[in-house]
Amino acid sequence: MTKSEIIEYALTFSGASYDSPFEDDADTVVLRHADTGKWFGIIMLHGGKYILNLKCEPMHSDFLRQVYNGVTPAYHMNKVHWNTVYLDSDVPDDEIKNMIGESFALTGKHKKKAGV
Repeated sequence: MTKSEIIEYALTFSGASYDSPFEDDADTVVLRHADTGKWFGIIMLHGGKYILNLKCEPMHSDFLRQVYNGVTPAYHMNKVHWNTVYLDSDVPDDEIKNMIGESFALTGKHKKKAGV
């Protein structure tokens, strides 16, 4: 997937938005929940290549890292809960879409349990 395809897909989630928050870095795009401003992804250039950081359940993170060369512990983020996906790698588009959906769900508002 390309940077623009990722942004387009991310915006299919209700309440998703994006921006370029860093004044001197137009290449970096943050994918957010519009209501809370919470990040669910960040696209940036690293070593001349576009990467996408996404939140992931730790057990699933480990699985994805074992299956795909293009999935590594997150660059510049918590390496237990976030993965980096190299966009020009062996990770299929459908898997990237699944990972975007998972990250969106994990970073959304969580309902409190009754009695807590």
